[in-house]
Amino acid sequence: MSKPALLSLHQALRKSFHSLESNQREWRSVLAECSPLMESLGNLAEQWRALSNVQISNTPLRDFPDLQERLTFKLLQATDTVLLKVNEKMSSLQSVRDSVSNQVSAVLQLYEQNSDSLDLLTVTERSATAPSVSDMLGWLQDAERHYRPAISEEEDSAADTQSRRSLPVGRRSQKMEIHGVVQC
Repeated sequence: MSKPALLSLHQALRKSFHSLESNQREWRSVLAECSPLMESLGNLAEQWRALSNVQISNTPLRDFPDLQERLTFKLLQATDTVLLKVNEKMSSLQSVRDSVSNQVSAVLQLYEQNSDSLDLLTVTERSATAPSVSDMLGWLQDAERHYRPAISEEEDSAADTQSRRSLPVGRRSQKMEIHGVVQC
C-alpha cells in the first residue's frame, strides 16, 4: 500500500466533492432562472392558441390591415427571444455538466494510475469518520450520471425547438408544435 498515493487520492476526492457542491449550487440557480422563461413560453403558447382560434376577418379588428400576419410576426419574435434565453441557460447547464464530468474523470484517472499500489482492503476500508475510497468514487460516478441524462433530455428538447423555429410563418402545424415545446 502506498501512503502517498492514498493521500493524493483523498485530496483529489475532497477537491471533487467541494467542486460538486459548488456545481450543484450553480445548477439549481440556473434551473431557478429557467422557471420564468418556461412560464413565458407557456404564455406565448396560449397567445398562439388564441390567435389560431380567432378569425380576425369576422371581428371589428378586420379594419386593421395585415393584423393577423403582424401578430404572428410579433409572437414569433417574442418566442425567438425567449428561446434564445433558454438556450443561454442550456449552455450554462452544459458547462456545469462538463465540469462535473471532467472532475470525475480526473479522479478516476488518478485512481487508475495508482491502482497497482492500492490494495483492495485500503480502497474498501471505512471508518466512523470517513467513507471508503470505493464508496466515494461510486458517489462521484452517481453524481455524474445525475447530470448526464438531464442535459441529454434538454438537448433533445432544444434540438426539437430549433427545428420547429425554422418552419414557415403562419402554418398551423408550427403553432401546434410551439405549444408542444412548452409542454416539454
